Amino acid sequence: MTRTRALILGKLRPRARRLALWMERNWARGRTSPDQGLAITAGEVARILEAPAEAAAERADFAASQDIVALAGPIAEADEALAADETWRRLCDNFALPAAEADLLALALAEALDPEFGRVIAYLNDDARQTKATPWLAAKLCQDSGPALHPAALLRWRLVAPVDGHEAGLPATPYQADPACVACIVHGVWTDASLTGIAAFEDLAQATAMPVLYPAALARMREGGGAKSRIDLLGAEGSGRRVLAAQFAAAAGRDLVVMDAAALVAAPQPSHGALVIACLRMTRATGAVLLIRRAELMPKLPAELIDGLDIIRALPPDAITRAEAIGIRLDQPTVTMRLAVWQHVSESPAPAMLTSQRLTPSEIALVAAAAPGGEAAIKLALRRQPPPEGDILSLLPCPYDWDDLVLAPELRAQLQEVAAQIRLRWEVYEDWGFGRLAHLGAGIAALFAGPSGTGKTMAAQVLARALDLDLYRVDLAGVINKYVGETEKRLRDVFAFGERAGTLLFFDEADALFGSRMQVKDSHDRFANIEIDYLLQRIERFDGVAILATNRKSDLDNAFLRRLRFVVDFIPPGPAERGAIWRLALPAATPSGAKLLEEIDWDMLADRLTLTGADIKSAALGAAFLARGEGGRIGMRHVLAAVQREMAKRGQVLRLRPAEATGT
Repeated sequence: MTRTRALILGKLRPRARRLALWMERNWARGRTSPDQGLAITAGEVARILEAPAEAAAERADFAASQDIVALAGPIAEADEALAADETWRRLCDNFALPAAEADLLALALAEALDPEFGRVIAYLNDDARQTKATPWLAAKLCQDSGPALHPAALLRWRLVAPVDGHEAGLPATPYQADPACVACIVHGVWTDASLTGIAAFEDLAQATAMPVLYPAALARMREGGGAKSRIDLLGAEGSGRRVLAAQFAAAAGRDLVVMDAAALVAAPQPSHGALVIACLRMTRATGAVLLIRRAELMPKLPAELIDGLDIIRALPPDAITRAEAIGIRLDQPTVTMRLAVWQHVSESPAPAMLTSQRLTPSEIALVAAAAPGGEAAIKLALRRQPPPEGDILSLLPCPYDWDDLVLAPELRAQLQEVAAQIRLRWEVYEDWGFGRLAHLGAGIAALFAGPSGTGKTMAAQVLARALDLDLYRVDLAGVINKYVGETEKRLRDVFAFGERAGTLLFFDEADALFGSRMQVKDSHDRFANIEIDYLLQRIERFDGVAILATNRKSDLDNAFLRRLRFVVDFIPPGPAERGAIWRLALPAATPSGAKLLEEIDWDMLADRLTLTGADIKSAALGAAFLARGEGGRIGMRHVLAAVQREMAKRGQVLRLRPAEATGT
């Protein structure tokens, strides 16, 4: 038995005994019926209708009797003990309960805390069926307050509820205490089973052990905190809003209640209002701070219930804050902040991705947990953002590395510079302070321009693998839509995915989307220009990594080129590059070690056949099938036959000397 439970029963038992003695006195004198309403006697009617002066004299005589005088001391002591109890005092103060409503709540709690006390209530109500607390009986017991005919505070917070559909506001309305209020008295802490999965107290010890990533934001919250503070925290999911709210509550010496608005709205519709009240009630009962996660989904809170509460809303970065709220935007953690989080969650050396990728604190924790499973486990854990629905994006494999990419030295140097800037951008922007020069967007966009087959897609795959990024190809057919505004919406989803998921976006045939603006002759031209204008603005504000590939560079709008960090021109391979590509495409042996090639004239293939890298790969594959079909090794005649077919696709004819045609 908790102390508060004993004190509530201790307050009511001597008072109930006093009222029972009064009823027994009237029974003994024939002034009431002893069978609880089954019969009504003339003496009872006379007592009810007697003059006020006579009733007062009877009461005074009763109060002077020895038994009642003996009860006065225990009643006063019990009242003082309950009034001094911290749990009871906090409950009454937090909900601003008038004395009459506090008496009614105590009586309702006594019936719930001790089922046998319900029989006492029935006896005192003079009705064996009425075992619940009523305003009339609460007033009779306590005498120093009139009946709480309409217990506004108790009903507003649903600390009690009328029983079996009885209408509130009548002296004889029976009430029962809410289970959460009963649990508070029994366990000494506020628990509410109805809020399971929707709201709970945060573990402040865990949050305060974390490093303070946003000291300026915390200071601003504390400066603006008070009895009615409203704070909007804007940031990406996992950016540390919850930890910051917990650190704010802990600094104030208070608990933090975390409510998930998504779980609330997913609950059955009729219970939404009751759940909101239950959550606000738990917050007020404990003097806690309330954090509403995914608050953009939250319905408007009743003004009369949130008065005096500290409420923090966790909102997405692009949300609009309320006029009465302190709006605080949490920027992406810097490299220094990310390393601080890593040191807290792991004793291992920090991986390179902490400096190259803008991971949130929660993602860093995922990486630390998945690190023992290797690179594949980390990538699986970091599937941070699902791609937009539909066929707009497709995940490309990245089987190639730098050794597979054969390019001219100056072109390779450009690509390695692209990789270096992507890898080091946050260190330069944040640690060196150069972010001030990229105030609109900190992303990196590069244009790969050149004829088909010169290695643009392969170069993107090599970059993605080297940087440990997923590579998504943007399907322009899925993006472009004839309906006004739909193309912009899909592009917005694509760019948002690229930023939040930390991927590399690959726009192939980019000239179809990033073409030049045209002179407006009709509405179609105007809307086409609007799409291009949107792209110009969005690419400038882009915080991710994107590669645009085109074989028609001249068709691109000049304004795009100004917004691109790199423009890399891919040219067809020269003899040296062609020779290297042929040797990579035609391995000397099978994976099992068996000899695969006959005599190959590498110089002839490199010098005389002006093919692109894609042509060479296709020809090598064709030669392999020809040789396998004959059951022998790959020879020059197979290679040249495959080359003739590749050139025929472009309307070209390869003329060979008889000896070359036979591979001799």
